[in-house]
Amino acid sequence: MVPGAGWKGLRLVMTASAALLLLLLSGCWDRKEVNDLAIIMAAGLDKAEGRLVKLSVQLFVPRGGGGQDSGGSGGGGKTPTGGQTILRSATGYTLADAMTKLQEKLSRRIFWGHGEVFVFGEALAREGIRENIDFMMRDPGPRERAEMFICKGRAQDILTLLPPLERSSAESLREMAKSQTGLKVTVKDFAEMLVSDAGAAALPWIEALPAQPGSDPKRTDAYINGSVILKKDRMVGFIDDRVTRGLLWLRDEVEAATVTLAPKEGKGHISFKILNSQTKLLPLIEGDRWSVTVRIQTEDDVLQNTTNINLVDPKVTESLEKQLSAEIEKRIHVALVHPQKELHADIFNFAEAFHRRYPQLWKKEKHRWEERFPQVEVRIESRARIVRTGMATVQASRPKDEVKPK
Repeated sequence: MVPGAGWKGLRLVMTASAALLLLLLSGCWDRKEVNDLAIIMAAGLDKAEGRLVKLSVQLFVPRGGGGQDSGGSGGGGKTPTGGQTILRSATGYTLADAMTKLQEKLSRRIFWGHGEVFVFGEALAREGIRENIDFMMRDPGPRERAEMFICKGRAQDILTLLPPLERSSAESLREMAKSQTGLKVTVKDFAEMLVSDAGAAALPWIEALPAQPGSDPKRTDAYINGSVILKKDRMVGFIDDRVTRGLLWLRDEVEAATVTLAPKEGKGHISFKILNSQTKLLPLIEGDRWSVTVRIQTEDDVLQNTTNINLVDPKVTESLEKQLSAEIEKRIHVALVHPQKELHADIFNFAEAFHRRYPQLWKKEKHRWEERFPQVEVRIESRARIVRTGMATVQASRPKDEVKPK
């Protein structure tokens, strides 16, 4: 045997194997360059003539990209990055049909990967939006985590706004949803609401701010101004921003909140920042009497004190905790009235709570939930705990001789 022949043979086999594996690698044959894509930042849906639906998309054109200008269907505007947004629209019998017709108007392939906002016009929301959600959940393009809104007027008009602080109205709405000062609902969340036991849902309501006098009417922003209540998939009512805050307490979705009250111990106001909040729904069935106890616990900081009260006094702190608890309970009671007593829409997840606690009984009674829900008794038990009163126990700018003694 020739010395080294075995090693040479092994190297030959390894080289042949590596060459074979290279043939099986896919490489980048299916890559898509940015300049080949029509990048959707937001989509708006409106009711068109007949039973047609109008799809409007806000597209981002990167710096130096394409020859499209900021005009066209609905217009657009330049962004601080040097890119620009444009709006394109198409109508169809379904959302999928409208998207196909929209693609025919574009030289680039539609790309949903950056689309984080869906806005539904008021007219379409009153008619029903379930069929459009089916496309969003079924097609791999649209993002299930995109934020959903219902707007006053047309969705198309919201997408043409040019906010002064963000690159586009899509980015502005996304940032407002992240702040969670109102409801925050994704496409996936809404789809789950539609198939829930309650059969009701709530979505944030947005309106356009008035533009500055003498400026371009489009150079303004949209803002969240309450919530829309839907039964099944149709808009049936509206609650304002204050009532929405109570709704967030009931749904255990309070992330950032400030509660201000006028304490009975002195003149002025004290503002509290909610650090942590937990809500539990405790359902109870006794014969034909259904009730829910809403138990809330919060931890709070004193954010501002304009009174002459000395917060170092334990008795004062205990009294303020009771008053803060009462104020939270008041806000929740206000949030209950319109949805429960007038619209009969369970947007508080009471049905799910009863289902978990009484699964067998629920199977027999769930078909009667819409008539039973308005009769459910709700008890609110709130317990607030003041964690910190701040560096100054009284108003920081108040002289010592004006401080109320302990």
